[in-house]
Amino acid sequence: MKATDIVEIYVLNLLLTLGMFVVLIFRAWIELKNYRMMWRELEWRQTYQAVGRVLKAEKDLFSKMEGGDELYHLLCEMFKVREEQP
Repeated sequence: MKATDIVEIYVLNLLLTLGMFVVLIFRAWIELKNYRMMWRELEWRQTYQAVGRVLKAEKDLFSKMEGGDELYHLLCEMFKVREEQP
């Protein structure tokens, strides 16, 4: 085995290692984007739930106002609040 063969093997190994490192960095970047997207969706869902609880608690306040029922139903639709059926 010649010295040039060993150097070629080392260079090939280095290139392969660098290629794998680049792929791992790319995959980590994609996972970070997915994590951020899921985190934002979770925050929105928590906001929707909090608004839903407030809307349900203050339903009688809306019914006392003129046009309050329409506003209440519009807000429920906007924040995806499900009303309980009596």
